[in-house]
Amino acid sequence: MLVTSSPIAPAAETAPPASLDAFLAGIGPRAFRFAEAGLRQREDALDAVQDAMERMLGYRGQPASEWTPLFWSILRRRIIDLQRRRSFRLRFWAPAQDDEDASIDWADDGPGPAQRHEQREDYERLVRALRQLPARQREAFSLRVLQELDVATTARAMGCSEGSVKTHLSRARDALQKQLEATR
Repeated sequence: MLVTSSPIAPAAETAPPASLDAFLAGIGPRAFRFAEAGLRQREDALDAVQDAMERMLGYRGQPASEWTPLFWSILRRRIIDLQRRRSFRLRFWAPAQDDEDASIDWADDGPGPAQRHEQREDYERLVRALRQLPARQREAFSLRVLQELDVATTARAMGCSEGSVKTHLSRARDALQKQLEATR
């Protein structure tokens, strides 16, 4: 069965984008889902993506081949900054909040209502399982599997070696498989 509409669009492009604006327009939805999985709050995710896109404008002169790892690296650092700030604020000024029931609201074009419901449940299960992973494993899985970046690009975005990416990804897959099998 050929699926024409996927909730996670492939990151690979056939030709480099004509401009930085086209690149940012194309990467925006995937970046938002990545940020939302890491931050667990829609508003914070939107802020992180917007900040990363604004910072990318300063790299307009860089070759288009460097935009992808550069963007993911900038976004990843912004997410980490927001997580640290939130952790500090929650620890000292606010009670802990449980955002487990927050769902991501995005439209599915092709399938019927029953399939959409099943896809949403699967996606929510995956997001809950991803939230249980350590940050580096979650980043490696999200960048390699969900964003379909290659190992070298993922390593550059995460600021680590290719071997570390492979290790984090392997551990993430094992942990996710156990968690998802337990929830079925």
